[in-house]
Amino acid sequence: MRNLRKSGGFTLIEIMVVIVILGVLGALVVPNVLGRTGEARMKAAVVDLRAIETALDMYRMDNFVYPSSDQGLQALVSKPSGFPEAKNWNEPYLKKAPKDPWGNEYQYISPGSTGPYDLYSLGADGKPGGEGEASDLSLAEL
Repeated sequence: MRNLRKSGGFTLIEIMVVIVILGVLGALVVPNVLGRTGEARMKAAVVDLRAIETALDMYRMDNFVYPSSDQGLQALVSKPSGFPEAKNWNEPYLKKAPKDPWGNEYQYISPGSTGPYDLYSLGADGKPGGEGEASDLSLAEL
């Protein structure tokens, strides 16, 4: 009879201890992970802005000017028409038209207010201004 009692398996107490441990770990980890999505999106936008900045510089090296505001960032994806003409446009500088992590278009104005162009994201709300995750992001402000 004793051999039957020693058969493999877990006792109810062992299962309860594992469930309690998993619950405590979940209570500690989940809020930390879920609470940082806004911060992660803001960091991703900064990385995107730097990549677009590099593509704009490569465009300028090939064509001697930055795209106009009318040509926009689409000039990095397909050969633009209009002025200034992109005489030496060879291949896409970006694979697709960039969107910020919130699904909005990046804003591009050329000439810019303080340099050759202004490049920024309007943040989570897609509107100028705001605070926190809704604030505007640009490399000039970093």
